[in-house]
Amino acid sequence: MVVTQKLYPRATVKRIVKAHAGRNISKHTDVLVFLDYMLFMQELMREASIRSRKSGEKNVSARSIRKVTETTLRKMRG
Repeated sequence: MVVTQKLYPRATVKRIVKAHAGRNISKHTDVLVFLDYMLFMQELMREASIRSRKSGEKNVSARSIRKVTETTLRKMRG
């Protein structure tokens, strides 16, 4: 029997979304929220990596992440 590991705690995500929105959520909403979060994080790290390389840094720093956060949030807003 193969045991698979969960990617994230579904109940916790549902509880957070319900507390934030103040409404019940449908069965698979937590999956969509998690996927949106992962896409945002991927884009944020990509932009921060590009920014840090342009400024001559070897690693991604907190400063480069802070600088691209606002533009990435605007892009992901849809």
